[in-house]
Amino acid sequence: MATLHVASKANQATSIPALLIATLANNKDPNASITIDFQDAETLQSGGTEAVEFIPKSGASIHGSENIVSYLGNSYSRVPIDPSLAQQERENHINEWLNRISSLYSLDFKSVEGPMLELDAHLTLRSYLVGYTVTMADFSTWGAIRGNRVAYAAIKKGSMINLCRWFRFIEEANPWVPATVLSLNQAAHEKKAAKSKEGASYDIALPDTDKGVITRFPPEPSGYLHIGHAKAALLNDYFAHEAYKGTLICRFDDTNPSKEKEEFQDAIVQDLALMGIVPDKTSYSSDYFEDMYDYCLHIIKIGKAYADDTEQMTMRDERMNGIASKRRDESEEQNLARLEEMKKGNEEGIKWCIRAKMSVDNPNKAMRDPVIYRCNSTPHHRTGSTWKIYPTYDFCVPILDSLEGVTHALRTIEYRDRNPQYDWFQKVLGLRKVHIWDFARMNFVRTLLSKRKLTKFVDQGLVMGWDDPRFPTIRGIRRRGMTIGALREYILKQGPSRNIVNLDWTLFWATNKKYIDPIAPRHTAIAQNHAVTATIKGARTAAYTEDKPKHGKNPDLGTKKVAYAPIILIEQEDAQSFAQDEEITLMNWGNAIVRKISHSMNPLSLSTVTGLELDLNLTGDVKTTSKKVTWLATEGQELIPVEMVDFDFLITKDKIEEDENFEDFLTPETEFRTPGWADGNVANLQMGDVIQFERKGYFRVDKAFQHGEPAVLFAIPTGKGGR
Repeated sequence: MATLHVASKANQATSIPALLIATLANNKDPNASITIDFQDAETLQSGGTEAVEFIPKSGASIHGSENIVSYLGNSYSRVPIDPSLAQQERENHINEWLNRISSLYSLDFKSVEGPMLELDAHLTLRSYLVGYTVTMADFSTWGAIRGNRVAYAAIKKGSMINLCRWFRFIEEANPWVPATVLSLNQAAHEKKAAKSKEGASYDIALPDTDKGVITRFPPEPSGYLHIGHAKAALLNDYFAHEAYKGTLICRFDDTNPSKEKEEFQDAIVQDLALMGIVPDKTSYSSDYFEDMYDYCLHIIKIGKAYADDTEQMTMRDERMNGIASKRRDESEEQNLARLEEMKKGNEEGIKWCIRAKMSVDNPNKAMRDPVIYRCNSTPHHRTGSTWKIYPTYDFCVPILDSLEGVTHALRTIEYRDRNPQYDWFQKVLGLRKVHIWDFARMNFVRTLLSKRKLTKFVDQGLVMGWDDPRFPTIRGIRRRGMTIGALREYILKQGPSRNIVNLDWTLFWATNKKYIDPIAPRHTAIAQNHAVTATIKGARTAAYTEDKPKHGKNPDLGTKKVAYAPIILIEQEDAQSFAQDEEITLMNWGNAIVRKISHSMNPLSLSTVTGLELDLNLTGDVKTTSKKVTWLATEGQELIPVEMVDFDFLITKDKIEEDENFEDFLTPETEFRTPGWADGNVANLQMGDVIQFERKGYFRVDKAFQHGEPAVLFAIPTGKGGR
């Protein structure tokens, strides 16, 4: 079966002619069986810059409307050709008009006005372009005009009388023609709607993908991965392994021994594995220290770098104001000698750094002679004390990307100003060019992603550690109850967009709820504070238990023991809402009527309910009651002490500006602990289990119950409260 591939986002003037003739062949020739495939793209990957590609039953692919129309005209006998014309004449006329339709592709009216006026003149005394019946010439030319929004606008104005008459005649006499155009527009709309439903578009047209795709994720082992790193890792993984079946490199950028630890490195490996990311290769910048030192020597020798001992603040002011360093024009010998002193790490050497000789006053300040090597006497966690000098990230990355075969460097848009310096290093050092694609970093309201600021929280003891559930680290949000499936779905739906937005946590946690709700066993917990004892009249005098499903809609989760007894506990808040003789529903039991409400005698807390008496009414209709309450039997089970913990954001402001101190916006209280009693089944829960306490929400077990110590459960946001 033959196939016509059509790029539905392309300039339709370049695709409709071929689409019309392929449709005509299907309609008129019983031997034709052409599948039409609309692709949501501006160009076809296999066709280079072309908008259409025809793959015949046998033989090579054909690209471009002119070539495809010509092929179809020769291949399918019932494609209309004026029968009064001889074979040679037929081919001459086809070729003439196919050559002309390409002049109607331009979206510049001045370019298409001339060809349209020629057509208008040609049609003065004609109903068809060729001979006395409709031919491929008419359909192809009509298609090019209809697909060109500029040319079509001129037709609708009606200024070219003969051309407009012919255009409407072809359209009205052949209703399948506008229907075919409609199918193209509908396909484009459906693809767009489907993409919108799925989330972000990944159709970013990475260049040169036909030569293979190798991406890299270069984390610095100086902290734990946070959700921003997760986006970078998942996008690189997506383009390497799903979009193009290529290669993903995880390269640890371990060029700053003062901040890096093996602990962080190991944690990053584990977090990537948790997210389902398996690099094809793992490498370390430290593996290339000798190579980068050689490149540093080389860049000095070719006069593109120099040694500088300018004091740090002075250097910063000079770069800001476009002032050349006094050392900028030192000789090659002097620069090399100072690099050698730096390498020794002696008293003289540590005064110096190496700067790339890019520009003094480039408007892009990233291009103003950036530092590429500096001294650091701290032992490296992999190489020990072998090196006393280390390359900067900006010098290291373009070199290693090229050396390791990376084809596409996907990185956050904050590096955009440094892209020209990335290109400069590769050009000056004679390295293979790597394509860069910027994507927006993931920012969230009332959330800090700066590793330096997060470290401050940890060091000052403001949080439990890097896995604190208030932290945006992978370990923090996992501890809070985020599932890996939801994390992947949410991030991949954001896609590689360059639009910088401050995201709300609402959708993030709402996505997670979809994953946990079907598998979270249902349990019951009652807050201990002023829990109310209720006496149930009509209940059995002896406590008993029944097996009930852990989840009403998921029997695979099994059953739990529910205890029933004449004495139960009810939440104080629920008890205060009851009215005398009101009928309520005790969930998983039945209806009951409130017969007596006892209140505190303390004048400071008269509203506090101290006791209830309820008449069990199991024949009552649960649909008629407005209050469905949870409860716990005090007999027939061991009530399990629990601590339910909820959290608030660490900062009070949605976005901290660069000139603001985040410590001025710390939330005074961010942790809220509620002691409670839970049903006896909770004793069997393990750390990491996710459950739902009915009417309270979802929780993750952070610490399992042990006799004498309550179970600790962290509340999982669901998107409703924003936290």
